[in-house]
Amino acid sequence: MKPFPAYDPRRRALLRSLVGGSSLLPGLVSRMLAEEAGRSEVPDPLAPRAPHFAPRAKRVIFLYMSGGVSHVDSWDPKPRLFADAGRTISVDEFQGRKGDFKMFAKRPQWDFAPHGRCGTEVSALFPHMAECVDDLCVIRSLHSDHTNHYEATLGIHTGSFTFARPSVGSWISYGLGTENRNLPSFVVIAPKTPYAGGQVWSGDFLPGAHQGTLVVPGAEPVSNLRRRVATQRLQQLELEAMESLNRRHLESRDADPLLSARMRSFETAFGMQMELPDVFDLSRESDATLALYGLERGSTRGFAWQCLVARRLAERGVRFVELIDVGSSDNWDAHGDMMTHAPLAKNVDQPIAGLLRDLKQRGMLDDTLVVWTTEFGRTPFNATADHKGREHHHWVFSSWLAGAGVRAGTVYGESDDHGIRVGRNGVHVHDFHATILHLMGLDHERLTYRHSGRDFRLTDVSGEVVSGLLA
Repeated sequence: MKPFPAYDPRRRALLRSLVGGSSLLPGLVSRMLAEEAGRSEVPDPLAPRAPHFAPRAKRVIFLYMSGGVSHVDSWDPKPRLFADAGRTISVDEFQGRKGDFKMFAKRPQWDFAPHGRCGTEVSALFPHMAECVDDLCVIRSLHSDHTNHYEATLGIHTGSFTFARPSVGSWISYGLGTENRNLPSFVVIAPKTPYAGGQVWSGDFLPGAHQGTLVVPGAEPVSNLRRRVATQRLQQLELEAMESLNRRHLESRDADPLLSARMRSFETAFGMQMELPDVFDLSRESDATLALYGLERGSTRGFAWQCLVARRLAERGVRFVELIDVGSSDNWDAHGDMMTHAPLAKNVDQPIAGLLRDLKQRGMLDDTLVVWTTEFGRTPFNATADHKGREHHHWVFSSWLAGAGVRAGTVYGESDDHGIRVGRNGVHVHDFHATILHLMGLDHERLTYRHSGRDFRLTDVSGEVVSGLLA
């Protein structure tokens, strides 16, 4: 891990021009110059920190499918669901209802077939990702603690199903710091707000520098990125005034963490002005690369754009990038009709496969962990009288990992014959998080933060690293 950005004479010249022999931005500029000289004058929450042990991955790209992807229609083939179509199955408990609860079994809409050298079965819902199974470790036994969207979304991101807690991206930023001071350590790209809102990328009680920075696909992915005033000199004067006032307030408020976070946000914004425009400039990407993702030249929307920008952020040192495909009004929540999965799958299938292939051909998959997940699966039986939809289902569902340190071309765990409960080798969300942290060189039991009189961690008071997922 490089503790400081590579020397850039243009950056140093800009910083010295800002100082200009005066008191301009004394805190911001002196810190940045000190970092280039190899020292730090003040404690820095984003300074690179050594992992607990040698990591397999340097960064994470977290692909989140909002709304609940049906495991039995995508990654978890269940021949019994085909054979038992039209029959009635008994379930002893469903969403808190006890006793003999019966629902009409529904045949999955998409056929499964083996793919790759490994022969992992994937449904026709994801034809492009199916071609990448030799790089995937598919988990068919993930389970969580809640069946409502809000709580389940909170849980898969923070490990807490009831109270707001720091997200996994914030924990990794807190544990490792950043490799590029001109960009946030944790970036979220989402066209709409998902269930649980901004708590999905919140740093909660961690220092504010570790919360996610939201990027919204479109003509202006980050609002106010361009300089607000007409000239650089005017911006310098504004920043100098704010820095002076904020530092005076900070000294009188006993290092208020909220004010410190706000001051750090100005520093991050200053760096983003220099580097983010280049991240979003896809004009130098080849036609072949754009075609790999299924992205039309000039487009700034869609999951293909999100995936390509994620690769560009990853190669510039951003520690954690999360992509959310859709928001709460248009997602995988297929209560009424499972066929709504089809256009949603088409939106993400080729871009995700393109991302995996692009990372691999650039040698980045060797040290990038790619995570694909959703908050829960869907019932193997029907949600509606016309037998077209499926309910929420947290008892068992599917996800996959790819890249650094992952046992590629394998399947881990299994659900029962109908995909209702875990059949073997269950992976709780806490285990899932513990394994992600482990691949980043972090011990989930040692990565703690003291808050309200006790130590908190991402995995609460449980969770184990799943060795079967590791190469």
